[in-house]
Amino acid sequence: MAAFALFTGVASPALAQPATAAPSLAAASVREHAPAFPAYAAPHAYGRAVYLFDATTGQELLDKNAAERMPVASLTKIMTAYVVLREANLSDEVTIKREDVAYAEANDGTTADLEPGDSLPVGELLYALMLPSGADAAHALARVYGPGVAGFTAKMNAAAKSLGLNDTHYVNADGLPTRDGDGYSTARDQARLAAITLRDPVFTEITSTRHHSTDDGRYDWSNTNHMLGLPGAIGVKTGFTNAAGFCLAFAADRHDHRLIGVILGEDVSSRRWDTAGSLLDWAAES
Repeated sequence: MAAFALFTGVASPALAQPATAAPSLAAASVREHAPAFPAYAAPHAYGRAVYLFDATTGQELLDKNAAERMPVASLTKIMTAYVVLREANLSDEVTIKREDVAYAEANDGTTADLEPGDSLPVGELLYALMLPSGADAAHALARVYGPGVAGFTAKMNAAAKSLGLNDTHYVNADGLPTRDGDGYSTARDQARLAAITLRDPVFTEITSTRHHSTDDGRYDWSNTNHMLGLPGAIGVKTGFTNAAGFCLAFAADRHDHRLIGVILGEDVSSRRWDTAGSLLDWAAES
């Protein structure tokens, strides 16, 4: 059984590739060899694909179709944030253009209600990206730091390749469907990406924030992630499209271990929170 070489607090190395991949289980279940595991079975994991692992030790805890490629909706914005944090200074000013707002509106994307002509620091736009899941913010950041959406998407795919996320491909910076089809990833790849991005304290602070207002009071954003009230919760991201279903990347620090999971293709929005919360409690009781 492969254990991933992921450890918190290390500066963004490429991931070690797993050995021969274990087959996905018909139902979510614990890896048989795990020595420090709760004695009782894992709670039922709803969703087409579910993955949970301990990012402190690299131990896989639960795998349900974790290697299946599927659209991941706004979980895409985790990679958007990852690239921006490496391309930009937080103090850089980005002016919102009408095309950024029009893009989100035309594609029925969630928005941060950004106003054309407003200028915001990159640090604030990352809150706009991650909390209300603003497609307008994603478009503005991609436009500036690609430069252009196509250039930025190429950087996202290059980053995925360098991190060893070999079952991941992006077609834009926001996860919205396109005429040419959706991007794709897997529950395992998205969990590994979340673990890497959470090594950045700026990202962790942003994705852990429930509410954020800009200093000038122009904007006030609430996080779409309902996991943040749970013990040790540190994000990460929600998502939804018709093709992807309801998605969730979640993480929590429990008993000096960082637990990270991903749910893809859930049919019921609210059930994501119950499933993730139950999995965290189960994994922490070891």
